[in-house]
Amino acid sequence: MSRVRTAVLISGRGSNLKALIEAGANPSFPAPIVLVISNAAAAPGLNYAAAAGIPVKIIPHGDFARRDEFDSAVDAALRSANAEIVCLAGFMRLLTDEFVQKWHGRLINIHPSLLPAFKGVRVHERAIAAGVRISGCTVHFVTPEMDSGPPIVQAAVPVHSDDDPDTLAARVLAAEHKLYPLALRMVAEGRVRLEDGKAVFSDCASMDEMLVNPRISRRSPLC
Repeated sequence: MSRVRTAVLISGRGSNLKALIEAGANPSFPAPIVLVISNAAAAPGLNYAAAAGIPVKIIPHGDFARRDEFDSAVDAALRSANAEIVCLAGFMRLLTDEFVQKWHGRLINIHPSLLPAFKGVRVHERAIAAGVRISGCTVHFVTPEMDSGPPIVQAAVPVHSDDDPDTLAARVLAAEHKLYPLALRMVAEGRVRLEDGKAVFSDCASMDEMLVNPRISRRSPLC
């Protein structure tokens, strides 16, 4: 089996990075993690890479006067590692259109909502304020407009009546850890591709995996 070299960009705790590293450690998984890049030297997620023996590259964004200069440094590091797919996992920098175009169809991101709902930040607070009963997470292809690339897979979770942003975030995060490796596998295996601004699936079986609906247990008749 041909395995697709994958890099992950992080800025913080790296819990999704951990899920991807664990998936990639299995020889049957098609996308081993070969490089982790962070714009923050103190990002806790770097410890997961170190523990797994994965090379790390620190590229502080503050060292660059312009965004395109920073992106060029990131691109150079990716190409030096012969990366073929790039996963954004809590990477808190907006990438330039040029960078996104260079990695067209090979750049994916995870967002803690059912896109196109609740793009941007403060997602869980906004979901609760809106009164939605279902939220979730989305892995999508990255396009120049933020959080607007076509979804690859989505996972739905319930929003309980007594949720606050922290409890909802924890429930969504647990789904993210299952969803991101699934999406990466599908991209690495060529079962989904970015074409004319849409996610195009190779077969019906792949399309059946687009929505993950975890089993919902009722905590009380009022939930």
